[in-house]
Amino acid sequence: MKRHLVLVVLSLAALLGNLAWAGSAREDATERLQNSAEVLKEIAVAPDNSIPEEILRNAKCMVVVPHLVKGGFIFGAKHGRGVAVCRTGEGWSAPAFISVGGGSWGLQIGAEGVDLVMLVMNDKGLRHLLSSKFEITGEGSAAAGPVGRHASAGTDWKLNTELLTYSRSRGIFAGLTLEGAVMQQDADSTASIYGEDIPFKKILLGEVAAPSSAAPFLQAVSDITHQSRAQEAREQTPENQQ
Repeated sequence: MKRHLVLVVLSLAALLGNLAWAGSAREDATERLQNSAEVLKEIAVAPDNSIPEEILRNAKCMVVVPHLVKGGFIFGAKHGRGVAVCRTGEGWSAPAFISVGGGSWGLQIGAEGVDLVMLVMNDKGLRHLLSSKFEITGEGSAAAGPVGRHASAGTDWKLNTELLTYSRSRGIFAGLTLEGAVMQQDADSTASIYGEDIPFKKILLGEVAAPSSAAPFLQAVSDITHQSRAQEAREQTPENQQ
């Protein structure tokens, strides 16, 4: 009898522990979506000093890692978690949860509260992202992105660069040198939001409905891309072309 009671107590403790973990993981993932939305809103309100409109218009996918650095930062212990979305035939995909770690980071990653933004610019970069785990290199696949309202027509982002990378610290966006870091799916956060560990590729190809908790983030993604397209349309009007 006592043995059965002990087993029941242990089972209940394990169940409560799992529920507490699931709740904590869900709260963490939801907070990450909210923080990522705030980063994108910063882009929208400061176009002259952030990511150029042409790049936002042409990006195939967007990755945001909010608060990559908290407190003291030690080189060799680089890690952050964020969210990724890709364009689909019907807009933007549901968010996929990712983690980024390792590698060599630019000197900007020395301050507290640095946010990381990565934009996939071509089909090759998209294929790498959809692989669910890939190493970022500086040999054509990744480059520090240009900053300002417009990107120079001669920059590499129109050529072979797969990924443009940015950091944001104290409200200032800057191109970020990022090499050797590994980006992969965050399975725990995926399961906490979607109820199961759905494959990374399936989410980013638009085959999964977005959860309600992702609405503010997806709205922020839509806002900055629509804003850049609206600006492009205004600049192409006859009076602005004279």
